[in-house]
Amino acid sequence: MDPAVIDLSRLQFALTALYHFLFVPLTLGLSFMLVIMESIYVMTNRPIWRTVTRFWGVLFGINFALGVATGITMEFQFGMNWSYYSHYVGDIFGAPLAIEGLMAFFLEATFVGLMFFGWDKLSKVGHLAVTFLTALGTNLSALWILVANGWMQNPMGAGFNPDTMRMEVTSFRDVLFNPVAQAKFVHTVSAGYVIASVFVLGVSAWYLLKGRHIAVAKRSMTVAAAFGLASSLSVVVLGDESGYALTDNQKMKLAALEAMWETEAAPAGLTAFGIPNMAARKTEHEIKIPYVLGIIATRSFDKPVEGIFQLVAKAQTRIESGVIAYGAVETLKANPNDVAARATFEQHRRDLGYALLLKRYVPDPRQASPALIQKAAWDTVPPVPVMFWAFRIMAGIGFLMIALFATAFVLVTLRKHDTKWFLMLAVAAIPLPWISTELGWVLAEVGRQPWAVDGVLPTFLGASSLTVPQLLASIAGFTLLYGALAVVEVGLILRAIKKGPYAQHDPVPDGESPTPEPAVA
Repeated sequence: MDPAVIDLSRLQFALTALYHFLFVPLTLGLSFMLVIMESIYVMTNRPIWRTVTRFWGVLFGINFALGVATGITMEFQFGMNWSYYSHYVGDIFGAPLAIEGLMAFFLEATFVGLMFFGWDKLSKVGHLAVTFLTALGTNLSALWILVANGWMQNPMGAGFNPDTMRMEVTSFRDVLFNPVAQAKFVHTVSAGYVIASVFVLGVSAWYLLKGRHIAVAKRSMTVAAAFGLASSLSVVVLGDESGYALTDNQKMKLAALEAMWETEAAPAGLTAFGIPNMAARKTEHEIKIPYVLGIIATRSFDKPVEGIFQLVAKAQTRIESGVIAYGAVETLKANPNDVAARATFEQHRRDLGYALLLKRYVPDPRQASPALIQKAAWDTVPPVPVMFWAFRIMAGIGFLMIALFATAFVLVTLRKHDTKWFLMLAVAAIPLPWISTELGWVLAEVGRQPWAVDGVLPTFLGASSLTVPQLLASIAGFTLLYGALAVVEVGLILRAIKKGPYAQHDPVPDGESPTPEPAVA
């Protein structure tokens, strides 16, 4: 297949996935923040908290609509752009997506309407229950999507069937309780909570700087400070757990994000700064923090973290084993009853995917020379500079978020909501968690390359038989459409913020006044 088709298919999926994830984390976090705000309203019976809840609910609804629309489009790409991937692993990958649609998406789609239009038709407790079920459905959607993605990162509970020439589920329990999937879910969801907290904090700070809607802004800021502090701390803790999962399941990704070319004696040091050089296969100007990586990655002082050179050598061995498995599969295609071929396949089956890496260079992996096998082994190394810097920027923003919310929590506890320097800082910080989460997905997906499914199916084999003009046309169409939708989304959110929390016709409390409007005779 034309390499340009592969690259353009990857580009299109990357653009739609990263665009979609601009909206998803805000939806995840705002949904549970609405539950907190409405719970306070139900417990205190104070109308101001109803106003607070309805205002942030409007912003949640605007964001929710676009998140759903872009998510559905993204899933269609598995059939449009990645048809062989869908054929080869669809039995496993399709199950979590189907469950997400039936269990989670229908749940949130059903109750989101009741949440918006049931304020005067349901009891307070009943409406709170509806808001909670909407939040639950939203987060369950993330669970099943990340179970599917986690399987791509660590394909447990499935095996290749030489009779059907496809991957099939062997244990759905292993697919569901995949340690990589579970670590990704809690880390991703907590990152969404941070994004929502920064958004609420920043908008509230803007109101306070303008001297508008003080009562609503102070209460929203208090909720955001507490929820954001807990979420930002959990992001770092759960991110550490996600990194620990790489030690057993994705060693090459761990070595690449640390630009660790050689295995270090235990405990390995963490590279705080360096300039990875892919051509020379070394990291220049390294500044290391002793022992830290060994403790994070292995939870011990005596276990080494393997380097890229050693992992490439292992990949070369697995490619050679995979070629044997590939030969056995070809024999079984001609004679499914060949007992010796089936026994050979069973002995080498876990390495079959590595043999498929050779199809980039030769039609039949059995024809590959030792030089090609070595070249294919080096293909298992993802772009080290991208991994190295994406991780450090992402982690750096994570620690900045802890500092931001710790400061916010202290200030709201001391009733110093109107501290001007902090309010300006909170507004300026709004884009930071989005940058961090987008880099997190770059880290996860680029770090898996060259695999569509790690160790099972190379990315270049998964694409559909499309042409370059077809892909360029669809990318241009998506870019124009999504660009227009982004303008509409931002415009609607800014308009709702400008109109303020009393646009829902809630009564204005004493001491509060909505934005003055021109008098009309």
